[in-house]
Amino acid sequence: MDYLSAIKQPVQAELADFIELFNRSLTHEDGMLGSALEHIRRRAGKRMRPMLILLMAKAFGHVTDVTQNAAVGLELLHTASLVHDDVVDESSERRGQASVNATYDNKVAVLVGDYILSTALLHVSFTHSEDIVRYLAELGRTLSDGEILQLSNIGRHEISEEVYFEVIRQKTAALFEACAGIGVLSAGVTGEEFENARTFGRHLGIIFQIRDDIFDYYDSPEIGKPTGNDMLEGKLTLPAIYAVNSSGDSRMLELAYKVKERTVTQEEIDALVEYTKSHGGIEYAERRMEELRRKCMSYIENNVTDAEIKSALTAYLDFVIERTK
Repeated sequence: MDYLSAIKQPVQAELADFIELFNRSLTHEDGMLGSALEHIRRRAGKRMRPMLILLMAKAFGHVTDVTQNAAVGLELLHTASLVHDDVVDESSERRGQASVNATYDNKVAVLVGDYILSTALLHVSFTHSEDIVRYLAELGRTLSDGEILQLSNIGRHEISEEVYFEVIRQKTAALFEACAGIGVLSAGVTGEEFENARTFGRHLGIIFQIRDDIFDYYDSPEIGKPTGNDMLEGKLTLPAIYAVNSSGDSRMLELAYKVKERTVTQEEIDALVEYTKSHGGIEYAERRMEELRRKCMSYIENNVTDAEIKSALTAYLDFVIERTK
C-alpha cells in the first residue's frame, strides 16, 4: 500500500502551502548562511510531523494561517535540534547526506542551528497565540532536557527500560505529542480533547522511535547509518536492553557496559547485535509497538469522525510501524 499518498490525500493543498512557507523560511541571500540553508532544504524528509499537524487540525476544524505558522515553527525547531544534535553526536551524516557540521564545521553548524531556531520563534509569533508560543517554548526546553538526559545516561552503569522510555518521551515522543497537540489547538480544541490528542501523538512518537531503533540491528543503505551505530555512540536501545536484562548472560552484560563506556569494539558490537536478535530483543520491541498501536487506533476510532481523515491517520499509524527507513 502507498501509505504516504493515503496520508497526504486529505491535506494535499495545505501541505503544498506548508512546503512553500517552510522553504521561504530557510532562504537567505548571504553566501555561507544561504548555502548552508540550501543544503538543509535539499535533504527534506517525508514531512511526517507537518502532515500530522495538518491532519489533526483538519480533524477538528480547519487548517488556518495559525496552523501553518505553528507547523513551520515546530518543523524549524526540530530542524535546528537536528543540526545541533549532529554536532553533539559528532555525526557526519543526516538522512544519507553529509551533515552541516561535516560539510562546514562545528562552529558554522551551531550558528546555523541558532539562526533556524530564531526563525522558528519568529513564525510561532505569527500565530498570535500565547498558548502555542508557550507550547513551542516548552517543547524546546523538553528536547534539550532529553538530549542532556541521553548524554548523562551513556556513562551510567544502569541498563534500564525506564530510562530508555524517559529519553524517548523527552525527544521523539515530545515532538509528535506537540504536533498532535498544536494541530488541534490551532483548530480551537482545548481541555480533555486537547490532552487526548497529545497522548495520541506521544504514543505515535514512541512507536516511531522504537521502529527507528530496530533499524540499527540490520544492514540497509537506505537508512543512512551503519548497523550498530547507536552502540558506537554509547546508546543501548530497547531490543538490546531487553535481551541483556532477560537472559542473565554475564558476557553480554559486560559488552553492554562497554557500549555505555564507549570502549566497545566493532566485533563486540556485532556480537551483541546478533545476541539481541537471537534472544527475542526485536520481537519484544515489536510487541511494545503493537501495544501502543492498539491505543492509537482506539483514539482514531473514538475521536475522529471525518472518514477521510480517519483513513489518513490510520495509514499514518501503519506507515510509522511498517516503514523500512
